[in-house]
Amino acid sequence: MAITTTKSAFWKGFRDSAPFIFMASPFGFLFGVLAAEAGLIVPEAFAFSLTVFAGAAQFTALQLMQENAPLIIILISALAVNLRMAMYSASLTPYLGGAPMWQRALAAYFMVDQSYALSIVKFESEPEMPLPQRMAYFFGTNGIIAPVWVVATAVGALVGTRIPESWGVDFVLPLAFLAMIGPMLRTPAHVAACFVAVATSLPAAALPYNLGLIVAGIAGMIAGAQAELWLERQKAKAEGAK
Repeated sequence: MAITTTKSAFWKGFRDSAPFIFMASPFGFLFGVLAAEAGLIVPEAFAFSLTVFAGAAQFTALQLMQENAPLIIILISALAVNLRMAMYSASLTPYLGGAPMWQRALAAYFMVDQSYALSIVKFESEPEMPLPQRMAYFFGTNGIIAPVWVVATAVGALVGTRIPESWGVDFVLPLAFLAMIGPMLRTPAHVAACFVAVATSLPAAALPYNLGLIVAGIAGMIAGAQAELWLERQKAKAEGAK
């Protein structure tokens, strides 16, 4: 069905994101459980998710807090994990960059992997979509994920350590990222960034305080950027030879 109004664009994004609640809810629930195990009370866990709203960064910070890592290391590691959001933002700028500042600020806050993955595919496949409808679609993709994430965190913190280990709820974290990353490896630059980051992360895992994550992320970004530049040069040479 064609999107004809900002309202229909919002609800289209809402419906498209609905399947992700099956990852967001156990993901948030797991964070709440781990936060309770780390000693955070329910209001603290709730506020953590509400203010930071960045699952992977929250898990990273929580783990380092449990390891009594220095505050600067916690902040740098959480920031490094979330550096992908800067790349997401740059990718969406051609589609959402003309929106008012307050809308872009809200979009930056609500940016998550799922909203980016859905939005970039939608915008690339329908370049004629007007800016107000693009923004409405983007916010629609968070219309259910954001509340589910925050509520699930609070529920997990309430339940705390009473979850049996045999349930294995921690499997949700890697599955969530695999489900999103796979379909997004659409270009050679994406593939290069992914595989260089993975290859780097293995030996870098020996570094303390999860610093290997920072090293692997930087290596992946450099590889992706260099691959993109090389491909552009090859394309320019091919066009010049015609």
